[in-house]
Amino acid sequence: MSTNPVFPLLQFSDATFPVGTFSFSNGLETASYEGLVHDAATLEQYTRSAARQAAFSDGVAALVSYRATQTGDYDGIRRADDALLRFKMNDEARLMLCRMGKKLAELGVHLWGDDTLMGRWLADIRGGATPGCYPVAQGIAFAMAGIGERELYASHQYGVACMVVSAALRCVRVSHYDTQAILYRLAADTDALYEQARTMDLDSMHSFVPEMDILASLHEKGKMRMFMN
Repeated sequence: MSTNPVFPLLQFSDATFPVGTFSFSNGLETASYEGLVHDAATLEQYTRSAARQAAFSDGVAALVSYRATQTGDYDGIRRADDALLRFKMNDEARLMLCRMGKKLAELGVHLWGDDTLMGRWLADIRGGATPGCYPVAQGIAFAMAGIGERELYASHQYGVACMVVSAALRCVRVSHYDTQAILYRLAADTDALYEQARTMDLDSMHSFVPEMDILASLHEKGKMRMFMN
């Protein structure tokens, strides 16, 4: 447990945290190519939709795994991992979650050692027994670092939004001023989203933003290669 949970909270939420978020655009690359996202206003709409899509799916899985880690319920971690992967409709989302989750698990083992829940989970990922979704890894890591549940949720939401706006700087006509203003405004939604998500279980996860799933499916077969697909 950290004696200063603010420090690891900042560390785990940093845009340069080495889990590969820069490799994915969350469908934004195709949205930009198709002209659906072309300025700050449309980027904010897209980012808000991505954050809300994750709020009641990825965010719920993160909270479930966080609580399971606190109680030593390894089966609960595995259930959250399996449920979240089944929830994702497109291959790109599954690839993104699993690649980033494994990276965070590997980093977590370096921080806390093999003989922890994170070490056990990483061994199961490598053995193909569990997919290794990133929000589940976040739940484990934040619980092990002694960071609060509300802070975990805020960090998760920030990470989703930051991934989108960071990608936008490479493929949409926006400035750093635009993207920072978008992040600042989206922060106002986080508490209300958490209050809803914290009472949900895995069976009540939900999300319906079909346009984003269509864009992701187009990106899987598209010719744009700025981001991984």
